[in-house]
Order: sequence, then structure tokens, then C-alpha cells
Amino acid sequence: MSIASNIQAIRSKLPPQVTLVAVSKTKPAADILEAYNAGQRIFGENKIQEMASKYEQMPKDIQWHMIGHVQSNKVKQMASFVTLVHGVDSLKLLEEIDKQAQKHNRVIDCLLQIHIADEETKFGMDENELTELLDSSEYQNLKNIKVKGLMGMATFTDNQQQIEKEFKFLKLIFDRISANHPEMDTLSMGMSGDYEMAIACGSNMVRIGSSIFGERNYH
Repeated sequence: MSIASNIQAIRSKLPPQVTLVAVSKTKPAADILEAYNAGQRIFGENKIQEMASKYEQMPKDIQWHMIGHVQSNKVKQMASFVTLVHGVDSLKLLEEIDKQAQKHNRVIDCLLQIHIADEETKFGMDENELTELLDSSEYQNLKNIKVKGLMGMATFTDNQQQIEKEFKFLKLIFDRISANHPEMDTLSMGMSGDYEMAIACGSNMVRIGSSIFGERNYH
């Protein structure tokens, strides 16, 4: 199957309200261009340097999403062009994104990452930390970021019930939070292996890589 036909096949399964982020990390520009020519405009990268270099090479109507863990000292490398930062897990990081966005006279959209997995290796806040952050005066003073919603990653497991439980848990938090914050309309959860379940549990943004571009080769 070609990249273009993979995209068509996935698109045909997505409800109209679900945004597809094509995860292009480690993939060459030629692959991204093939997806672009098939109509895909949103691409996700997990390393800021790699994303910045692809931004330079690719058409300028692409929306670049930073989906990996973000180090504060690298935010400046993407602040001029990034569309959405998925994995924001602290006020400190939000403040840095706000500061760098201000330098470029931009407002950068962000998602707050919630820890739902049964694994220590995944980043993210719990619900109390989330509420504290949103209620803080520091957060309310930030003018150059806009929190659009939440993001989470399920445990890497074959246990479908556990994954479903984690997705439903995140949807519950999202519903509680968005009731008081109507500007939060995005729930990003679900990847190549579990996106259909994520959508059934309420996700409206999915991050799909290997099902579009094929398996990754990490050197």
C-alpha cells in the first residue's frame, strides 16, 4: 500500500469531527510530500530540531504539531512556526512557550498532558495538578498561549480493557474540565494501534504514524 492509499483508508474510518495528525517523525521529506500530495496538512514530530529542519524544506501551509516531550530550552527553535504543542505537562513549560510566542507576536495553541498510563515512563499531570494549574493566577496571566484541550497516552499493552479504561478516564477528566473551560475542545488520544478505540471513547484528534508511513527504522 502507498502512503496516499493508507491515508485514504484511515480517513474513510474517521468521523468528520476527528482530526488526523500524521506522525512523520524519523521519516524523510519525500514521504511527507507524498502524504501532503494526498491532501494531508497536519504532521506530528517528536524532536524539535527535526521538525524545524522539515519546516524549512516543506510547503508553508503545513501545520506542524510537536507531539514529543518538550524541553524548555528548545522551545525557541519552534516558536516561530509550531501550530500545536501536545505534551505540555507543567506551568514552567507553558510560561516558556508563552515567552517565546510573545517574541514572535504569536499565540501558540497547547494541549495539557495527563498521565493515564500504568507506566512511570509516560509524562503528564494528574487531575489535581491540572486543576491547580488552570486556577493559578500565573496561568491566567499568560497571553501568548491558548490551551485547547488535553492529551494522553495509554499504557503500551495488549490488554484492550486496560487501554479502554485509561481512555475513558481521560475523557471523564476532559468533560469535567471543559465544562468550566469551554475554550477546551480538543481531546488528543489514540495512535496507530488503538485509535479506533480512542475515538469510540471520545477522542477527536488521533496521532497516526506507522499505519500511514510504515514501520519506523530507528538508527
